[in-house]
Amino acid sequence: MRSVFMRYPGGKAKAVTFSYDDGVPQDKRLAALFDRFGLKGTFNYNCEFIRGVIFTKEEIQEYFLTKGHEIAVHGANHRANGNMRPIEGIRDVLDCRLELEEKCDCIIRGMAYPDSGITLMGNLGTYEAIKQYLTELDIAYSRTLGGDNDGFMLPDDFHAWMPTAHHNNPKIMEYIDKFLKLDVFSSDISHSRKNCRLFYLWGHSYEFDRDDNWEHMETICEKLSGKSDTWYATNIEIYDYVKAYQSLHYSASGTLVYNPSVQEVWFDVDGKSYCVKPGEMIRITE
Repeated sequence: MRSVFMRYPGGKAKAVTFSYDDGVPQDKRLAALFDRFGLKGTFNYNCEFIRGVIFTKEEIQEYFLTKGHEIAVHGANHRANGNMRPIEGIRDVLDCRLELEEKCDCIIRGMAYPDSGITLMGNLGTYEAIKQYLTELDIAYSRTLGGDNDGFMLPDDFHAWMPTAHHNNPKIMEYIDKFLKLDVFSSDISHSRKNCRLFYLWGHSYEFDRDDNWEHMETICEKLSGKSDTWYATNIEIYDYVKAYQSLHYSASGTLVYNPSVQEVWFDVDGKSYCVKPGEMIRITE
C-alpha cells in the first residue's frame, strides 16, 4: 500500500503563520516587520465602536492587504462566544464581518475567538451550536486557545484551530528550534510523523510596546524566515490549501488523481513529489 501525504506549495512540508488580535495601531509596525522578513500575518479586528478608527480604508489596503496579509473577524463586541446565546453570537460575528468587508473591500472568511472564546462555556452555550452558526455565516475557521501545539499539527477541526504558542511563551525559542529541526522527509522517522507541520504564533501587537520587547519579535521573525523548506502563508491561505488537497479525487486503484479545485496541489507518494494543476488529472507512476 502506498503512503500518500499532503505537501504545501512547492512540495514543502512546513509552513509558518501568525495571528494578531484587536486591530490596534501597533499592527502597522508588526505588518512592516513581517514584510521585512517575507512573512505573512492574519490581523483579527473588532468593530470600530470598540477599537476606534485605527486605520482608514486606504491604510488597510496599503499596509495589510496589498502586502498579502489577511484581515479576519474578532467579534463586534469582543465578547466570548461561549458565553453568548446563539442569536447573540450570530449577530456579533455577522456585524463584525459586514463592517470589515465594507472597510476592506474584500470577502472576510476567517476569525479568532475573542476573550475566552470556546475555552469557557456559560449561559448553557455549546461548541456544537457555535460551530454551526459560524459555518452558516461562512466563517471558514476560527483560532482558539488553551494549550501549546508544539507538535505543530494541522487541526482536525478548523473551528477549533489551536496555535503553537503565544510569542511570550517561555518555551517559544525551544519550540522554534524544534520546528526548524523537523525533517519529515527523513528515512529515520516513522510513518505517522511524515505529515505536514505548521508553526502558528499568536498575540497582540500592543504587547510589544507594553513589554518593551519588539526586539524579541524581531528575533522570532528572523529565526523563522528565509527557509527554503517552508511556506509562509496567512491563516486563510492555509485553510484553502488544505481544503483543496482534501478535494482531490482518486481512482479506486489510487493511480489516477484529479484536482477539481482552482489551485495546484502538491502531495508525496512513497517519497516522490507530485503536483496536480487545477482541472488536471495525473497518473501516479510506479
